[in-house]
Amino acid sequence: MHSAFVLMNAELGKENHIVDEIKKIANVKEVYPVYGVYDVLMIIESDSMELLRETITSKVRKLDGIKSTLTMIIVKDQ
Repeated sequence: MHSAFVLMNAELGKENHIVDEIKKIANVKEVYPVYGVYDVLMIIESDSMELLRETITSKVRKLDGIKSTLTMIIVKDQ
């Protein structure tokens, strides 16, 4: 299983809309609005790295209101 944390910067006032839309995406395990440098935090899991990448690039990053993302792949073997 492959997992990642994805941090997102949102357009002002779009944070709750983004959280609601991300909840609808398959493989998303958790999503939270947060305060600080980033506006939304998501935890995603997938059976393959390719599906993980595809979900982030094709579904998450294309949501209306997302300005930028930072993806951190979780290392589980150590």
